Amino acid sequence: MPGLVLSDSYFLQSGLTVPVTPVLSRGKKKRDELIRFSIKMSIHTLLVLYGSQTGTAQDTAERIGRQAQRRRMRFRVEALDTYNVANLISESLVVFVCSTTGQGDPPDNMKKFWRFLFRKSLPADSLCRLDCAVLGLGDSSYPKFNFVAKKLYKRLLQIGANMLQPVGLADDQHDLGPDGVIDPWLLSFWQKTLSVYPPPAGLAPIREEEKLPPRYVFHFLDEVPDKQTEHLQTPDNKALPTSLQPFPARVVFNQRVTHPSHFQDVRHIEFDITGSNIQYNAGDVVMMRPCNAAEDVEQFCQLLKLDPERYFTLTSTDSSTVCVPLLSVAAVPTRLPQPCSVRFLVEQFLDISAVPRRSFFEVLATFATNELEREKLVEFSSAQGQDSLHSYCNRPRRTALEVLTDFPHTTAELSIDYLLDLFPEIQPRSFSIASSLLQHPDRIQILLAVVKYKTLLLKPRKGLCSSWLASLEPSKGDVYVPLWVKKGSLRFPHDPDSPVIMVGPGTGVAPFRSAIQERAALGKMANVLFFGCRSESKDFYCRSEWEEKVQRGHMILVTAFSRDQEDKIYVQHRIKEQSKLLWDLIARKNAFFYIAGNAKQMPTSVCDALKEVFQKEGGISENQAHEMLDAMEKTGRFQSETWS
Repeated sequence: MPGLVLSDSYFLQSGLTVPVTPVLSRGKKKRDELIRFSIKMSIHTLLVLYGSQTGTAQDTAERIGRQAQRRRMRFRVEALDTYNVANLISESLVVFVCSTTGQGDPPDNMKKFWRFLFRKSLPADSLCRLDCAVLGLGDSSYPKFNFVAKKLYKRLLQIGANMLQPVGLADDQHDLGPDGVIDPWLLSFWQKTLSVYPPPAGLAPIREEEKLPPRYVFHFLDEVPDKQTEHLQTPDNKALPTSLQPFPARVVFNQRVTHPSHFQDVRHIEFDITGSNIQYNAGDVVMMRPCNAAEDVEQFCQLLKLDPERYFTLTSTDSSTVCVPLLSVAAVPTRLPQPCSVRFLVEQFLDISAVPRRSFFEVLATFATNELEREKLVEFSSAQGQDSLHSYCNRPRRTALEVLTDFPHTTAELSIDYLLDLFPEIQPRSFSIASSLLQHPDRIQILLAVVKYKTLLLKPRKGLCSSWLASLEPSKGDVYVPLWVKKGSLRFPHDPDSPVIMVGPGTGVAPFRSAIQERAALGKMANVLFFGCRSESKDFYCRSEWEEKVQRGHMILVTAFSRDQEDKIYVQHRIKEQSKLLWDLIARKNAFFYIAGNAKQMPTSVCDALKEVFQKEGGISENQAHEMLDAMEKTGRFQSETWS
C-alpha cells in the first residue's frame, strides 16, 4: 500500500495548516514531502493589522512583515477594515499598528473595525487565545497624542487578549523621530515573540543584505492592448463616489486670491460635481489623489530605462515556497488597471516625489553592488544612521527620485519587479470644503495654499498636490480631477438659536466659509468669525463676501492683520479684546467654539486666550477656566481641526 502524503494545498490557507485533500504519492518523493510538511508545521504566522491615514502606519506594518519574513515566520499584512474582524478569535499572534487622526479619531481604514471592537456585547474572554501587541504612531504636539493606540490597548485587555508588551507610543517630536520609539519597541517585541514562537529548527534567519522576494511580478506585453482605458469612469448613477471609484469633477475656476507681491500663492478652486450624487455639509472634506509632474515621470523612466508606453500585467509572487515565506497572498492593487501602462503606474500610482522613508533605503540597499553606495544605504537604513538620514533626506526634503539619481550604480541594478516594494502608493489629500451646496449647488470650492519653499538643495521644494492643482488651467480646455467627499471632524449645531464662534486664520477659514454660507441660507445669523492674516491688502481671503454678510446681519467679523503695524496682532489678541462678547455668547447663550488652522502655536494660544476670557469675565480661577473648556470639549461645544 503506498504511503499517504499531504499535498501543498494543505499549507495555502492563511499560511498555516488546514488539511484539504490527501493525495497518494509513491517512491522517493515521500520523504521529501514529509520533510516539507514538518518544516511548514513549525513555521508560525504573524498577522500585522494597520490603521493608516497617510501611509506611515502602513509602511511600519510592512516593515514588521519584512522582519518576520527574515525570521522565517509566515506573515500577513492587512488594513484593519479589509480584515474580517470575526476571525480575530482564531488568530494566535497579531500586531496592531495604528495612527490617530483629527481629535483622537481612528484612521478611515480602521473605523469599521473600531466600531466592532467596542461593541458592549463582546464577551470579556473573546480574545483569550490571542497574543498581541499595539504600536501607535502619533505627534505629541497634538492634545490627543496616540489616543487610538492607547484606547485600543485598553480595549484588547478588556476582552481577554494577552499583551506581549506595553503599548508603543511613537512620537514625531522625538529627537530621532518615530523610530526613536519604534526601534527599541520592535527589538523587545521580537525577543518576547521568538521566545514564545521560536523559528523552525534548521532554518537560519535571512541576512539583512539579502533580497527578499518581490510581492509582485511584472509581465510585459508585446502589443498595446486594444481599447485600453486607464481613465477613471463616471461612477454608477446611484453609487456615491469613493476612493476606488472617484468622480471626475471638471475644474471650472482656478484663480489666485493673494496679491501678486505676496510671498504665498493661495488659490480659490471650484469643481463641478453635477451628476455625482455628492452631498456634503459644513465641516466635510473633499479627497483627491494628485499626479506626479510630467518631468518627474520622464526622468524616472529614463533612470530605470523604462518605456512609458509599454503595458504590463501584475501577478502576486507565489507564496508557497518554504525557504522564504511570503505574504499569504498579496492582492494586486485595485487602483491599477489590468493591463496597465508604465506611464499610468509612474504618473498616478507610485509616490516618487515624496521624501522616502527608512524602509525605502532598506530595500534599495539590497541592490547595491558599489561598495560606497552600499555602505551609505546600509547606514541610512540602520537605527544608528537615522541622524545621517535626517540630514541627508528629511531636512532638505530630498525626494525618492532625487535619491535614485544620487545612487546611480544601485539604481542601475534595480529590478522593475520591486517597484511596488520600493515606492508607496500616492496617498489621497484632503481639503476642507469652503462652500455650501445651499449657496453653490453642484459645486465644491476649496482654498489651496500652494506649497513651495527653498532648502539647501538648489531646486525649490514643491507640494505634489498643491502644485498639481495650481497647474490646472480650465481656460485651456476641460480639466478633470477625480474626487470624493468624506465627513470631516467639525460638527455644527442644528439648533438655529445656538451661536457659533469660529477662529480661522489663513486657509483655516475654509470650513467656516462653508458653515457661514450654510447657516445664513438656513436663517442662522448668530455667527462670529475671527479671521487672521498677514496683511489686509495682500491675503484677506473672501473679503468682499465677509463685508456683504456683515452688512446683511449674517455675521460678526473680527480681523487680525499681523504685519500691518509694528506690533504683531494675532487672533488670540482679538479674542481677549472681545472678552465681553465671547463670555455672553458662551456662558449665557451656550455658543459653540471652533478653531481651524495650523497646529504649531495658534491653537494653544487661542485656548489660553479663551481661558483668560473665562477668568476675567466669569471671575473664576485658572483651574476652573481649564475645567470649563474641558467640559465644552466633552459636550462638543469646543472643536478644533488643525494640521501641521
